[in-house]
Amino acid sequence: MDLQEDLERLAFFDYALKAAEATYIKNPLDADNLTRWGGALLEVSQIQNPSESKLMLQDAISKLEEALLINPKKHDALWIIGNAHTSIGFLTPDETEARDNFDKATHYFQQAVDEQPENENYQRSLALTSKAPELHTAVHQHGLGPQPLGGAAGPSSTNSKTMKKKKNSDLKYDVLGWVILAVGIVTWINFAKSQMPPPRQ
Repeated sequence: MDLQEDLERLAFFDYALKAAEATYIKNPLDADNLTRWGGALLEVSQIQNPSESKLMLQDAISKLEEALLINPKKHDALWIIGNAHTSIGFLTPDETEARDNFDKATHYFQQAVDEQPENENYQRSLALTSKAPELHTAVHQHGLGPQPLGGAAGPSSTNSKTMKKKKNSDLKYDVLGWVILAVGIVTWINFAKSQMPPPRQ
């Protein structure tokens, strides 16, 4: 994606966040609106720095939990909250804490599959989340997890070590990137479909 597409996407989800907030003021018991709100927060969190991203993801989870209080069988909310927990897991360097988030994601993905067994996205998410702890370990071992801004390499670092580390982790980094991209695209498509006016009869 180029910068223009990123800006358009950000503008779309920024509008969606404002629309969801306005709708919530009018009707706080609208589970569909809360789900859209959580989905938009999940999307916008993907382009934030790690600390802001975690805050947005926690906010998304809060909105989605509120939607599930209204409708506990809302499969799309279950699926999105699973994605939010997966994202938090990858943002968390601590393996135990990350695994806890991946376990929560698995729980929500399983519930989404139980509610809509034929949904391939839900099935795929459930299958992929079982690989998340291993991928998390690889990502963080190779220094590809969230990095503090302004960090500099230590004196023991050399260009050859950096190149070797990069070559060893390219595949895992690519896989993680594709997983995050797929989740984002599916969330965006589902969100866009939910914004379409109902067909005329």
